[in-house]
Amino acid sequence: MSFNVKVAWQGHSQPGEAFSRDHQIQFGSGQALEASSAPDFKGSADKVNPEESLMAALSSCHMLTFLAIAHLKRLPVASYQDNVTAELGQNEAGKTKVAVIDLNPVITFVDGVEVSPEVLEKMHQKAHNNCFIANSLNTTVRLNGKEFTH
Repeated sequence: MSFNVKVAWQGHSQPGEAFSRDHQIQFGSGQALEASSAPDFKGSADKVNPEESLMAALSSCHMLTFLAIAHLKRLPVASYQDNVTAELGQNEAGKTKVAVIDLNPVITFVDGVEVSPEVLEKMHQKAHNNCFIANSLNTTVRLNGKEFTH
């Protein structure tokens, strides 16, 4: 299985002059979005930046894996919402990286379905361990402030 994304930038870049960080991302599914660097890095605040894209990819992957686990356990989910945050830090070489991503999901099961905090934690751990994106990252991932283990 493979995936493809096209990233395109057009502009005018001259040595010593500011350049636009705005660009387009076209996904293999046909959808496209306008992107830029984060405002702190001279990008446009009204466009998606790479850090937000990384956070969205991790959260979406974790959610979809969690939903698959809930489905297999016959625990019907009514809603899943996540408020993801991230912090920049430095790697061992002193280069800036996304050091921590915090997932803060709120899951509502259908009426009448009760899931203990212990079972919920195990489901999240299993989702993290089986999420393709989480397995591809060299960053700390936390759920509601608690670091996942591998």
